[in-house]
Amino acid sequence: MFEQLQKLESRYEELEKLLSSPEVLSDRQGSNKLAKELSGLKEPVALFREYKQTTKEIRELELVLGEKHDKEFLELVKKELEELRDRLKEIEEKIKVAFTEKDPYAGSDIIVEIRQGTGGDEAGLFAADLYRMYTKYATNKSWRVELMSATNNESGGLKEVSFSVKGKDAYGRLKFESGVHRVQRVPTTEAQGRIHTSTATVAILVEPEEVDLVVDPADLRIDTYRSSGPGGQHMQKTDSAVRITHIPSGVVVACQDERSQLKNKNKAMRVLRAKLLDAKQEAESKKISQERKSQIGSGDRSEKIRTYNFPDRRVTDHRINFTTHQLESVLEGEFDEISDALIKAEREQKQKNR
Repeated sequence: MFEQLQKLESRYEELEKLLSSPEVLSDRQGSNKLAKELSGLKEPVALFREYKQTTKEIRELELVLGEKHDKEFLELVKKELEELRDRLKEIEEKIKVAFTEKDPYAGSDIIVEIRQGTGGDEAGLFAADLYRMYTKYATNKSWRVELMSATNNESGGLKEVSFSVKGKDAYGRLKFESGVHRVQRVPTTEAQGRIHTSTATVAILVEPEEVDLVVDPADLRIDTYRSSGPGGQHMQKTDSAVRITHIPSGVVVACQDERSQLKNKNKAMRVLRAKLLDAKQEAESKKISQERKSQIGSGDRSEKIRTYNFPDRRVTDHRINFTTHQLESVLEGEFDEISDALIKAEREQKQKNR
């Protein structure tokens, strides 16, 4: 492991030199890619350097113990040595965790898609609740949220919505949210007070950089049309909405929320790249059985992952049998308790499979 850390430190130093080079800085896409790599190495390299420094200080103090000094001074040295050794153990654990949790997409920005599932209008209202929950969570984390597209239903809920999330550890915190979310509550339209069960589906897509996933323009069919619904509230007189079809895969994305056709096209391309990367990830994960074993749940979008039960004020994550009775707080975007439990469970699963 420490040989790997030595290599990472060498690469980190190499990247620092490259990013100070005018030739590299003149290439925006290339320098962005290198800066992203540098950022990913920052934490393990800092831990390795702290480990080396702490080890050096321990050795120096051990030499002092072998010299002649008064008893009071030697007691102080022993105390400091004990503290440094404890600190060294903490650093070693952090290094192990950093290697165990190594994820190629750590630090990536994401695109979140929420779609109403079974349950009619109530499912659309629940999809809107989830959208609000995630945007509140992002605000709490000081992440930046950008709406990509949204389609309302007649009840004021959402048929579907997609939005990007940019910020430190957004992927690490939200990657577990993919799957079917179920709500159990009495709809406002239910006169007899019966509890209904509805669902919404969440997909967490890594947003790749253009240099990481190149799409051939020849593989695209781009159609424009007049905006409608939320995107058409400004009485559009031009065909500003954009639909892009990736011909080889059949993936279709559309965006109409911006008044500018170019902005809609750029947003649609970002979603398309995220969907294509997601399909690539899914194909790769099916080949790697060990990686599938280390996941929390199957990772299948059709898997029911969580239930929000209003009568009991209960939220249960079925993958790790975790329950909290803070339903209102969770829906207000305060669900670190759940994400912490999922992160811990994944870490333990990976350590078990090592």
